[in-house]
Amino acid sequence: MTFMKALTGFTLGFGLLASTAMAGELVINSDQSDPAPKKAMEDLIAGFEKANPDIKVKWNNFDHEGYKSAIRNFLTADAPDVAAWYAGNRMAPFVKAGLFEDVTDVWKANGLDDQLKSAAASMTMDGKKWGVPYTYYQWGIYYNKDVYKKAGVSEPKNWAEFVANCEKIKAAGADCLTTGTKALWPGAGIFDYINMRTNGYEFHMDLTAGKVKWTDPKVKAAFMEWAKVVPYMSANAAAIDWQDAAALLAQGKAANYVMGNFAVDTFKKGGMTNDNLGFMVFPEITAGVPRAEEAPTDTFHIPSGAKNKADAKKFLAYLASPDAQTQMNKTLGQLPVNNKATVGDDPFIQAGFKELSSAYALAQFFDRDAPADMAKAGMEGFQEFMAKPDQIDAILARLQKVADKVYK
Repeated sequence: MTFMKALTGFTLGFGLLASTAMAGELVINSDQSDPAPKKAMEDLIAGFEKANPDIKVKWNNFDHEGYKSAIRNFLTADAPDVAAWYAGNRMAPFVKAGLFEDVTDVWKANGLDDQLKSAAASMTMDGKKWGVPYTYYQWGIYYNKDVYKKAGVSEPKNWAEFVANCEKIKAAGADCLTTGTKALWPGAGIFDYINMRTNGYEFHMDLTAGKVKWTDPKVKAAFMEWAKVVPYMSANAAAIDWQDAAALLAQGKAANYVMGNFAVDTFKKGGMTNDNLGFMVFPEITAGVPRAEEAPTDTFHIPSGAKNKADAKKFLAYLASPDAQTQMNKTLGQLPVNNKATVGDDPFIQAGFKELSSAYALAQFFDRDAPADMAKAGMEGFQEFMAKPDQIDAILARLQKVADKVYK
């Protein structure tokens, strides 16, 4: 299907909404400064302009760090028509401040509640949609099949089986679970999954939003599940980077690693292949809890101060289409959010597409979902817990003191 055909079929229902559109300039601000994202954005804009010859896009591209500061200024002073940002709690402050436009109509007119359903929860506040997601990548457990074979274990069906495997893996001379938290953030992936699998997505979101106390018994219950595998984890996690932990997996010194799909290239550079590198969805802990996944999601939004909202809505509809997302993510090497898009034959990309397209909801990763000060304190707490699990009560009490200041 061509982009023109995709757009025509995808936006016919959008005609009424766009009937008052003023032909002209569409201003887009984003931070796709790295080579692959820059190319993906250039191709997206070219396709959109071809399908909409009466619209000329003006694209302002920022570097990542500069954009974080710039967006807070331009949303209030000189808003573009479309702005890049992120889903979930990273989106929330701009929604609460009235700086993002409600785009529920774009979702309804283009059937996006079905096609983008895995990301719907993270794009929704007060029952309304506030942007369109276009790319994400999966997290999960990458494992060394050779270590599994040596230990005589198979892929676990639930957390209890995962924990039971750890004793056999240890007896076979390997760490059951590895991570490297010198830079703090890898430990957050473990916490996010264990908390979501123990207490559910909504509870996890409430915790990162400051609506649940760190001293809540349910939070401690999640840490107690984590404590079951701490004795089988790599002992020097706080002293090594994530790449060092990846080397442990590749060398057969560790069996499992909770990590994002971007690490596959590092595993393979360490000598692993599709034959001995496995991937699994993080296993169920509490039976019946809907399966939420860790999937940092990039999005586009219409600022409430935009001058050309009609064409901005056309752009979001185009961005959401299966063909546009297929092409963008082929360039990005990531996953399309639209479940009708197609992905390449890489087994890990295919596994991730299946995992995320069927998820109940998506978390954005702890340092996106929590405010910066809370994220830093939380990740320091996770690092300490893995070294000193007996200090759990003191760690949670300290995190709550930080929360009291952050969310006041």
